Amino acid sequence: MRKMFRAAAAAAVATVAAAVMTVGSTATAQAADGTPWAGCSYGAACIYPENQDPPTTKTHEFVAYGAYNLSNQYGMHWILNNQYDNGKVDLCYGYNGTNCFHTLQGGSGIRIDFTPINSVVLRP
Repeated sequence: MRKMFRAAAAAAVATVAAAVMTVGSTATAQAADGTPWAGCSYGAACIYPENQDPPTTKTHEFVAYGAYNLSNQYGMHWILNNQYDNGKVDLCYGYNGTNCFHTLQGGSGIRIDFTPINSVVLRP
């Protein structure tokens, strides 16, 4: 019984991850020329309000490497990675940067359902 529950839970997580990625759209890559991108400072990663499309006014800006916990982020949001030196942003189901499922390369962005996302991680 326990094996069946684990298998069902794993299948449910895989289905949710696939659904999240299916509804996400990707932003055109931004040239790493030291300029802001949609109001996101060069060297930062930014989250924009729910259903703002295209992204124009950020609600969160992260500039240092590390994990950032999120709260009250539901529905479709843009996240842009405008870090220099191709810094990466991981999107994670768990708090404190655990159970990460998607990585944004520097100069990229995605519009994705933030309902299951509880933290983001900035890293080199």
